[in-house]
Amino acid sequence: MASSKARFLLAATTTLCFLQLLHCVRCSEFEVGERAGWVVPRENETEVYNQWASKKRFKISDTIIFKYKKDSVMKVNKQDYNECNSTRPDFFSNSGNTAVTLDRSGFFYFISGATGHCEKGQRMIVWVIAQEAPGGTSHAPDNAFFSYALFVLLVAFQFAYLL
Repeated sequence: MASSKARFLLAATTTLCFLQLLHCVRCSEFEVGERAGWVVPRENETEVYNQWASKKRFKISDTIIFKYKKDSVMKVNKQDYNECNSTRPDFFSNSGNTAVTLDRSGFFYFISGATGHCEKGQRMIVWVIAQEAPGGTSHAPDNAFFSYALFVLLVAFQFAYLL
């Protein structure tokens, strides 16, 4: 027979895993540029970031992650995006690993703050939908499946421990 301490541990672990699962179902993380990261694109691929973003379905509360070296990322308005103007950013980071939570619907405009990088194509427009259409699917990695698998695994180990 399992002790009350073991039962409490099982209940707490199960609850935490379930809450993590719910969180991942509602939002997703996207890594800009995927393996290449946030870098100056090749000369003939200046639209690579906009092409990448156009294949995604961004929702409110999703997070986009910029990974880079010796560079920066800025969130700017549409005019500054079009002109590659980095003098008035709404947001600036040069940490090398920048996470931006998409907190509203509409367009977000990102450029590199490094001199000349935006002009070479290191810029991106992200469109965040107001709400997911019925039957719509996200093109994000399926974090919910991973969380569910972790949940099942932890519960199985908890039960094995109790037996």
